Amino acid sequence: MSNSQPNNPLHGLTLEVIVNSLVDHFGWEELAKRIEIRCFINEPSVKSSLKFLRQTPWAREQVEALFLSTQPKLWSKP
Repeated sequence: MSNSQPNNPLHGLTLEVIVNSLVDHFGWEELAKRIEIRCFINEPSVKSSLKFLRQTPWAREQVEALFLSTQPKLWSKP
């Protein structure tokens, strides 16, 4: 059985890369406005965000969806 995920646009990206990319793109304040979770609002850090997102599937899904929406060139077909 192969571990390949050719249709998964997040394949090969770590959650840390995704969070750092969003923070670089939006900043913590704007990120907290777009996804209202405490780890983005109150004393935000990558470490606390990763811990929360790994334990909270609904929040992780929102973060991944926001990341994908900021990366249109990577996911569109030529």
